[in-house]
Amino acid sequence: MTETIVAVLVGLVALVVSALGGWPLTAAVLRWAARSRDAGSDPAPDAPSDAEPDGEPDAEPDTEPTTARDAARPPAAADPDRAVLRGGTWIGILERLAVTGTLALGYPEGIAFVIAVKGLGRYPELREHPGLSERFVIGTLASLAWATALGAAARALVV
Repeated sequence: MTETIVAVLVGLVALVVSALGGWPLTAAVLRWAARSRDAGSDPAPDAPSDAEPDGEPDAEPDTEPTTARDAARPPAAADPDRAVLRGGTWIGILERLAVTGTLALGYPEGIAFVIAVKGLGRYPELREHPGLSERFVIGTLASLAWATALGAAARALVV
C-alpha cells in the first residue's frame, strides 16, 4: 500500500514539474535560438561589420540596422507569423503531461501519438508560414526533452 502511494506521489510530482518547469525552459531555449548566428538576425555575409578599417571593433557598435533586410524585418513582438501558432503554451503543457505520463507508466510508444497529433494539428499553419517551422521544431524538441527526462526519472524511481 505504501509503495502505491509513493508511486502515485512520484508520478504527480513529475507531472507538475514537467508541465510547469518545461514552460520557462522552452521559452529560454527559443530565446537562445533566436539569438544564434543562423537565426537570421545577423547581417548578410557581405554586409559591413562593426569593425573599423584597421580590423578593431568599434567602441560603440551601430544600433541602426546594418542591411536593408534588417531594416525591413519587424521586431519579434510585431512579427505576425509568431501570432499564428496560437495556444502554444497550453499545447506545450498538455504535450509535456502526456509524454511524462506515458513514460512514467511504462508506455514509451505513447510519445509517437503525442508527436503525431501535434504535428498533424499544426501542419496547416506551418504550411502557410514556413518560417515558423524552425521555431516549432526547436520548441517541440526542448519540451519533449524536458518531459522525457522527467518521465524517465519518475519511472526509474517507481520501478
